[in-house]
Amino acid sequence: MEYLLQANNINKQYANHKALNDISIHVPKQSIFGLLGPNGAGKTTFIRIINQIIAPDSGTIFFDGKPLSQKHILNIGYLPEERGLYKKMKVGEQALYLAQLKGLSKHDAIEKLKTWFEKFEISGWWNRKVEELSKGMQQKVQFIVTVLHKPELLIFDEPFSGFDPINVNLLKDEILELKKNGATIIFSTHNMASVEELCNHIALIDNSNKILEGNVSDIKEKTKENLFEIGYVNPRQHLDIILDENFEIINNEPQNGKFIATIKIRGDVNQNQLLQKLIPQAEILSFTEILPSMNDIFIKTVEKNKTKTDH
Repeated sequence: MEYLLQANNINKQYANHKALNDISIHVPKQSIFGLLGPNGAGKTTFIRIINQIIAPDSGTIFFDGKPLSQKHILNIGYLPEERGLYKKMKVGEQALYLAQLKGLSKHDAIEKLKTWFEKFEISGWWNRKVEELSKGMQQKVQFIVTVLHKPELLIFDEPFSGFDPINVNLLKDEILELKKNGATIIFSTHNMASVEELCNHIALIDNSNKILEGNVSDIKEKTKENLFEIGYVNPRQHLDIILDENFEIINNEPQNGKFIATIKIRGDVNQNQLLQKLIPQAEILSFTEILPSMNDIFIKTVEKNKTKTDH
């Protein structure tokens, strides 16, 4: 697998606080990479190091195989959680200024900005002051400025903050389009539903340490708990009678004219053996393995890490 960003053994200490402890994170090219963790875990420190706002105390970072340096700044677009627009400036004037800082000529910047402003339906705000815009509108402007110069790496920190559901979907579509067109994206958020929907890979940082990293599908496979949801009708006997001690019935309720059961497989048996017991005793309508959600994985992994560090 090719990586656009490789961070190896990154450490950062602030006075009496260890912000990052030997963190290694590898971001595959053209992926949407979820950088996750509770508040204060170290995510923002890591993002600031990538953007060269601060330097690590030790460790190395490679950008597309080469040591990260000042020349890579123009290859990175960063949308911070805290918005940084000048309230008294006009929207178009400020967007043009920021675009030129990213290396675009005035002519190219105006052309690209007009296209994006039309796409985001904010053309009418070009000559309005930033302070007249809602939080969501300001976020749109800052998103546009972040992606305008087509950087190889985009870092979005809570990009959906302040948006209504319609504009959240608009932004999600644009993020997927950016990835499709070759961008690599680091996506930091507490919204696990968005992670589920967008991310290919994740790293979870807690208490300054990386406690989980990998492909989202692989992580779900590794953390699944042998839970299955079965929809059925016309049972000949109750499930308690049909199933032995190798199967735990978590739930079994009537729902819309059928039964929905959640069953956990225990011991040295598999799902085929579960089906073999059920098929002669009921008409099976559906049989689905329940994989853990990213929200479940996040909470359980952090709680497990807390228990470990407390001891």
